[in-house]
Amino acid sequence: MKSSITAEQYLNHPTFGLLYGVCPLDEHRQLFTTLYAQRLFFVVSQRPAGMEFESISRTDARMLIEQRLRSLRRLGKTAEYEALQAIYRQAFM
Repeated sequence: MKSSITAEQYLNHPTFGLLYGVCPLDEHRQLFTTLYAQRLFFVVSQRPAGMEFESISRTDARMLIEQRLRSLRRLGKTAEYEALQAIYRQAFM
């Protein structure tokens, strides 16, 4: 998984269809949401045996994005921060 949110990422979930990459959480995990409704969220982990999908609540997804925003601000990654802030506003406001 890429660590930048500037490149759009998509995954195909076996049950929920196409997922859109919201943001990386760390080196091996990324937050995804359903492409059209953006109501269901998943933490996708890259494991040696393949990808693992963990369904999380909307509240938990919001908290993870807020943590990532704080991290980007601290690191001075302005472009990534602004892009994720726009996604945050679209999904939660």
